[in-house]
Amino acid sequence: METAIAFISGSLALLSDAVHMLTDAFSIILALVAMRLAARPAKGTYTFGLKRVEILSAQANGLTLLLAAVWLAYEAVVRLLHPPEVTGWMVLATALTGVAVNLAATWCLSKANRSSLNVEGAYQHILNDLFAFIGTAIAGVVVMTTGFARADTIATLFVVVLMVKAGCGLLRDSGRILLEAAPAGLDPDAIGDRLAAAPAVAEVHDLHIWTITSGEPALSAHVLVHPGGDCHAVRRDLDQVLAESYGLTHTTLQIDHEDDAPHSAAASASPAAVGAPTPHCANGHGPTHRREPHAH
Repeated sequence: METAIAFISGSLALLSDAVHMLTDAFSIILALVAMRLAARPAKGTYTFGLKRVEILSAQANGLTLLLAAVWLAYEAVVRLLHPPEVTGWMVLATALTGVAVNLAATWCLSKANRSSLNVEGAYQHILNDLFAFIGTAIAGVVVMTTGFARADTIATLFVVVLMVKAGCGLLRDSGRILLEAAPAGLDPDAIGDRLAAAPAVAEVHDLHIWTITSGEPALSAHVLVHPGGDCHAVRRDLDQVLAESYGLTHTTLQIDHEDDAPHSAAASASPAAVGAPTPHCANGHGPTHRREPHAH
């Protein structure tokens, strides 16, 4: 209906809102399907289940926003150069209806668990559509009262900016998770130094912090304990530090005594290794954290 009115009234702003609402419907359907898949238990080769489907859904939502924004921006530039006639009252009436519908939808989604990047993606779609309809309503009033047809195109560019902002945000956040980056607010170097400073700990290396899916951070590390240290007590203490200080409860810590660890033969044979701490892993990942000052 909105698409038909957009063509009849000559309003690109209404057409952009219609396209945006189409992407809204797509994002909500995709979010619901992703949530159903993510809820399935882990089995077989999918040891984490299908939790990452939520992240793929958020990435698809961001991509649809950007693709729609590119097309609308092109159409807006064309109309700025050659503005068509726009029927202001039709634009205003349709936009006010859209505002009412999107207010209800935004309120409903605001009650959902927005810590999920998937749900946040659908929420951003609806919220941006609400702002877009408000901008379109203002453009309708301007066209009605002044006859300035380019106001409709300016409202479209406003919609494009909102779509680009939301789309880039979703792609950035979902991309960080897919690339196994540490969750925002968690500094791996600071956490590694904190663990290395614990009593009886000689070294921490191969430290990895990532996000399985929205709201599920995980950590793994290899910890070397001084000779005579209690490995079990160290693990319990480090688990407590990670849970209480950083909210990390999905952790895997490999604990070994420093003197029992199988050292790299290549490193031991190297002249440069004489007088320096011998690395435990031949192909370690990331910096080694020790109690004394060290480079990150």
